[in-house]
Amino acid sequence: MKIFDDQFIVITGGAGFIGSGVIRYLNDKGFTNLIVVDELDHTEKWKNLVGKKFVDFINKSQLFSWLIGKESLIEAFIHLGACSDTMETDGNFLLENNYRYSVRLAEYALKNKQRFIYASSAATYGDGVEGFIDDEESIYHLKPLNMYGFSKQLFDEWALQEGVLDKIVGLKYFNVFGPNEAHKGKMASAITRMVPHILKGETVKLFKSTDPKQFADGEQKRDFLYVKDAVRMTCAFLTNDATGIYNIGSGIASTWNELASAVFNALDRPIEIEYIDMPKELVNKYQNYSRAEMDKANKVLKEEAYSLSLNDAVSDYVKNYLVPDKKW
Repeated sequence: MKIFDDQFIVITGGAGFIGSGVIRYLNDKGFTNLIVVDELDHTEKWKNLVGKKFVDFINKSQLFSWLIGKESLIEAFIHLGACSDTMETDGNFLLENNYRYSVRLAEYALKNKQRFIYASSAATYGDGVEGFIDDEESIYHLKPLNMYGFSKQLFDEWALQEGVLDKIVGLKYFNVFGPNEAHKGKMASAITRMVPHILKGETVKLFKSTDPKQFADGEQKRDFLYVKDAVRMTCAFLTNDATGIYNIGSGIASTWNELASAVFNALDRPIEIEYIDMPKELVNKYQNYSRAEMDKANKVLKEEAYSLSLNDAVSDYVKNYLVPDKKW
């Protein structure tokens, strides 16, 4: 599988966080044969597309009409479009938006033998009791903690049931952060909320541990991954023939205290952290620990399988994008 200039790469969610990064990365590699699919509505997502090159922008609701008759013109789909709000409780909306739409798009790509790379999520792993191993055979054992994770899990299960995981690629993104995420609001990384407080000389508030026997306050751990690394890994699947489910993470579990400290250091301010009670509605939906098992992905990604250290990634994000209010 190679990237050809005479065929389109369709990027759903292309105005979003990871999607707009994919466009930037491919543009920087000299590729402009891109079809961007998204819904701008009343959001600020359009700003993520300023200065980027692509052939056309298609509203998500019009995609399937647009696809008619273009079967031979499309080489690949990078399907990142979804509702990523982990607090969303409208099950019908999530199933239609994240599951059924994905099934329909995958069926189109499979029928026409086009590369199909889609976003699954580390949210499918739930509390991590079953581990964080991207083994297709373990899919049915996973227990997501929220409807968002469940909607992503359903598509993984569909692909497994239909026997098509040897023809498509699912990427389980862990905690991705970085430029172009501002439009996500409360679903943007905590870094976007830390910076304004720190600049005003205020403390950073982190959740107290709900499992103090295992984790002290602020010592809950997550696999934080810089968006530039997530994008590079994603685009690597355009140029290889790998299929199946793959974790996309750093492979390192860092504490929230380490993340907050990295932000303070990037702003050259003294570290001041305060611990607050976790909202009740979050307690049973919160991952206290996550770390991507990257052995399988590393074998496929090879030289693309690296990520910046947490400190270096946070420094780049804060100094070069958040403080000057710039996009990537």
